[in-house]
Amino acid sequence: MAEQGLLPYSSNHSFLVTVAGGDLTLPAVYKPQRGETPLWDFEWGSLCKRETAAYEVSRSLDWNLVPPTVLRQGTRGLGSVQLYVPNDDEEHYFTIHADARFAVPLRRLALFDYVINNADRKSGHCLIGPEGRLWAIDHGICFHVEFKVRTVIWEFSAEPIEPDTLEDLARFRAALCDPSGAVARTLHRLLTADERAAMLARVETLVRSRRYPAPHPHRRNYPWPPI
Repeated sequence: MAEQGLLPYSSNHSFLVTVAGGDLTLPAVYKPQRGETPLWDFEWGSLCKRETAAYEVSRSLDWNLVPPTVLRQGTRGLGSVQLYVPNDDEEHYFTIHADARFAVPLRRLALFDYVINNADRKSGHCLIGPEGRLWAIDHGICFHVEFKVRTVIWEFSAEPIEPDTLEDLARFRAALCDPSGAVARTLHRLLTADERAAMLARVETLVRSRRYPAPHPHRRNYPWPPI
């Protein structure tokens, strides 16, 4: 791993790096544990693990919303390393939400953010890659045991969840309940037992209700700033 520079406008230290393997060299975003800003409601040093856990959940659901992310020892210690997605800064959720090409991934993203209890789904955390694919980034403040969903994506609230998407959620629920399976073992290394139990409860709520989540009437439901 070779550092290329510090990325601007980030609340935690984030570095653009290049990662080499064989004949392949790829750009990535490295977020070292020791560069995390202390938060009152999240354990210091856990944000990079949450970034990695979000990718593992996305992969297990087979929705592939989060760029490939791993937990590695880097130039500044342990941190998350995520594939860098080239994108146009002028494109984000508010500019593409009505585009039919993104209807399915945005619906999945709304459910994904509920599953991982995402406290900060800003519009700018939705990227459109050079191949025209939607990617979701910045998942450091997710998986809290208390309900903290704050997102700009609420337009599907209370609508029925599509049958194939419900099947994905049911399969993920089964994977979480299998302690010997790869999914449960991977998340065991990244999240606490209480965090995993809270996530399972949220998945069960979706499978049981068969409907998209709605804003909570007595909580702050939107991030600030929204972009």
